[in-house]
Amino acid sequence: MFSWGDGSRGQLGSPLSKDLTCFDVPQPVAFCSETIFDASCGEQHTLFLTVDGRVLSCGRNNKGQLGKGKSKDSKVVEGLEAVAAIACGQEHCLALCESGEIYSWGRGDEGQLGIDYQRSKMSQPQWVRIQAPWPVLITQVACGKVHSLALSSGGEVLSWGKNSHGQLGLGKAVDVQTVPHLVCALLGVPVTQISAGGAHTLALTLHGLVYCCGANNAGQLGLNRVDEKGRFGICSVPALRDRDIRSICCGEAHTAVLAGNGHVYTFGEGAKGQLGHSSTANELQPKMVEGLDWPASQIACGSHHTLVLGSSNRLWAFGSGVRGQLGNGRSENRTQPTMVEPTWAGVEVQAVSDLKISAGWSSNFAFSRPERATSALQPVGKLNDAQLQRWLTMTTGDQNRAEAERMFRIFSSSSSLVGSFIKDIEPQAKMTANSVRVDLQAASEAFDKLLQVPWIRKAINIKPLVDILCCFSSAMKAADIFLLLPICPLLHEDQNVINLVLVLAVTITNLGDSVMELLQGWWGSIGKTMMSKHIQVWKNALSFLLRAGLLHHYNPGVKATLEVLKCLHRANRKAEMSKRVHFTDFYIEELGQDSIMLQTDVTLWRQIKWSQVQEVELTPPIFCRFPFLLDLPSKVLIYQHDAQVTKASHQLIHNAHQASTGTVGPNVFPAEVPTPVFKLKIRRTHLLEDTFRQLGATDHENFQKQLVVQFVDKSQLTLVDQKDFFLHTFDDLSKSDFGMFMYDDTKTLVWFPCKPKHETKRYFLFGILCGLALNNNNIVHLPFPLAMFKKLLGVKVTLEDLTEFSPVVGESLRYILYDYTDDDIENLDMTYSITWDDTEVELDPKEMGKPVTSKNKKEFVQAYVNYALNKSVERVFEEFKRGFFKVCARDVVEMFHPEELRGMMVGSEDYDWDKLKQNTVYESGYHGNHPVIKIFWEVFDELSHDQKKAFLLFLTGCGRVPILGMDQIRMTIRAWHESSQDHFPQSLTCHAILDLPMYKSKERLQTLLTEALNHNRGFWEE
Repeated sequence: MFSWGDGSRGQLGSPLSKDLTCFDVPQPVAFCSETIFDASCGEQHTLFLTVDGRVLSCGRNNKGQLGKGKSKDSKVVEGLEAVAAIACGQEHCLALCESGEIYSWGRGDEGQLGIDYQRSKMSQPQWVRIQAPWPVLITQVACGKVHSLALSSGGEVLSWGKNSHGQLGLGKAVDVQTVPHLVCALLGVPVTQISAGGAHTLALTLHGLVYCCGANNAGQLGLNRVDEKGRFGICSVPALRDRDIRSICCGEAHTAVLAGNGHVYTFGEGAKGQLGHSSTANELQPKMVEGLDWPASQIACGSHHTLVLGSSNRLWAFGSGVRGQLGNGRSENRTQPTMVEPTWAGVEVQAVSDLKISAGWSSNFAFSRPERATSALQPVGKLNDAQLQRWLTMTTGDQNRAEAERMFRIFSSSSSLVGSFIKDIEPQAKMTANSVRVDLQAASEAFDKLLQVPWIRKAINIKPLVDILCCFSSAMKAADIFLLLPICPLLHEDQNVINLVLVLAVTITNLGDSVMELLQGWWGSIGKTMMSKHIQVWKNALSFLLRAGLLHHYNPGVKATLEVLKCLHRANRKAEMSKRVHFTDFYIEELGQDSIMLQTDVTLWRQIKWSQVQEVELTPPIFCRFPFLLDLPSKVLIYQHDAQVTKASHQLIHNAHQASTGTVGPNVFPAEVPTPVFKLKIRRTHLLEDTFRQLGATDHENFQKQLVVQFVDKSQLTLVDQKDFFLHTFDDLSKSDFGMFMYDDTKTLVWFPCKPKHETKRYFLFGILCGLALNNNNIVHLPFPLAMFKKLLGVKVTLEDLTEFSPVVGESLRYILYDYTDDDIENLDMTYSITWDDTEVELDPKEMGKPVTSKNKKEFVQAYVNYALNKSVERVFEEFKRGFFKVCARDVVEMFHPEELRGMMVGSEDYDWDKLKQNTVYESGYHGNHPVIKIFWEVFDELSHDQKKAFLLFLTGCGRVPILGMDQIRMTIRAWHESSQDHFPQSLTCHAILDLPMYKSKERLQTLLTEALNHNRGFWEE
């Protein structure tokens, strides 16, 4: 062992003459003949750890830092056995035993001894009690000037002592911490190394991130800024994120880190050259030290100097050298690396095996570290396949209690659990803030395998872990644990919903904004499989509570669960298409199975929005605020209920006015009495003319009332008239000769024209008409592409939408975007000049005839889509939209996805004729085995597909299927006893009733049914 530097108080372990207070070159240590395993230096004292676990001390003892008690001659620190590690502060010491226990002695007036009271001097080791809500095994200790750190085997950090600059990582509320306290900000962070400087702290994680807190007056935290009062909140060092850091070390006010490639980076105070950058300037962020012998293998920091051990045991030093601490034979500072001579007292250092360096305030030691039995005190590490298989093959935990205890510790500690499944990141790989750092697939597979083993399942208890996270989540700086826990099968079980899942939801919602933003970014990148598992755990919880009738008993947890699902939904929408789950994966079917609950939910939602009810803490969760969870039946029910309530309110207003003005006759509404309905009186021969005229002349407040349609040649009001009205009105509107729309090449789809032939107001009225159809439960012929429904809902239209309307244009643009080579595009000789709706358009008015190139092709395609579906129709579409929402409640309509809204308005073509037959009921003497019924179904089965659609039109007034499917159509077939063999079948379309004569032959039924279907039901076109 060799030492050099300040030895004025005997801290070098070698006698010095009266005139000599330091060694300026390495000298042999004559302190003892025992084999030394480690050494640690304080300001003027030193501890040595022998290979057999004893602690020796030398140097100044004014604060009892030598641990000798009343003994003045002993070199041994009494009362310690089987010590695994030692650390020195300015005037205090820590020793870590193989048992995981910590002992402290020396100066303690700032709480740095961790013994629950402050003493200026403690001359004998005292046991430091670690109080934690889960089993803690300490594996490392570190000392700053007047603060102390400890690291557990699970990767958690504890701190105590002075917090003048935030070096404890416990926030501003703590001035002095007299006992070890968990650094909550680092929960879930698998820390593998800790280092304490004068008044700053660094922690290195398993995935190479570096976290910091404390003094930053000289930039020693590497954050590219200065904090004169210190940094009291823990944060990571962004500049070191992708450096693959393997070791960290702190000086008084500077820091050195060692990367996996052997490069050394320093930052902080440089006044004495301790950064090694040929300068005395401070560095606010990490800067690589030039001029070293690469690769470096060790670093050590004194208070104002730095040591670096390179290849072949070449030792480099820089910084303060006034006490000989640079070992170069001079007492002067050096601002750049200086190699210490390779021969020390006649010993060739190159030949020394396993050389270890240690630096204190102004003292240094170098020694050959002997082999020692592997300590049980290992930092958190990754769970490997061998360990996993060992657990899986154990039939009981009693076979190997140590393994069982290790498993228990892993699943009790968030940092350990994260560390167990950390990803292997290649050194050259760039790790960004949004990089997912845990291997979710490996974790999922491990969880599944482990929990199939009975004794393991019994041993694993994550309740303490979840409770701890819940207590401290607001302070946490990492979110990796919240990626892991939701994929654990335990959280998908009903019996764990209340105690685990709801608590975890509250925990996540309490995370800080920056951590929550990080977590959402990760959610968007984990892929479909893992995203589905995350969604499922929260959905399962809500489904269980709904089934059990417990939803309103756990308000905070349910509301938090809804918020977590909301964040997941937002992350999913932002994810790449290949990593995005379908929106139906969020649907909770149980919500649609309780119509009373949903109606109550809508009512409360409306009351709060209209300030009729004040929301308080006990207000139940409102699912209308989370429409992405509502399946289609739920949304349809909500829409219809909301519309019906609005109509009913108009009826109540009417009744109230009637009561106050006296009784009025039927169908007579005096001017002062508001009508409860909106009535259209239409001439069959002037269908569109009368419709637009009356819509334009009506007060807008009337559109949300119950619609009544009356044809001038009929005095009776029926729902059949309403169905006939919408059927023929929308058929007429869609005809090309009416001229309201432009058409696709096949004349099957329509779009808004860029140069409308009709006045703009007519599109406003058309919007009202569409709204009336939806608000009164009518399926209409509205042959628009999905883009129209997207625009109504504020969803961005894409190239796929343009392709639906114009496949030729869309495919051409897709070829330009994805298939054509750069040369192909140049040879096309295309420009930004296009023709749309028979109109020449310049997509870039600032540059006429702008050519399309490989560099601007994406911009060109976007401009084309934007013009065709947005810009060219902006005026008429906004009028249409304004009219539509004059009738329909925007906030309810916006609950739907575009595909769902289209289905609500135009129905679907998902015909299931077997379902129609299955749901049919019979009355007036008919039954399933009645001869007439049997021949009816024989005839029906023989109809063509178009004839069956015609039958649906004949029966219901609409030839398309409701969006909720054929289950919504319940046909009733009644025996028509008063009819003859010459009567056609009749239908009551508002009730889907078929009056079927009792035909005596299949042929007669077939003839008359077919003729009825061919007849243009409703009214004849003139």
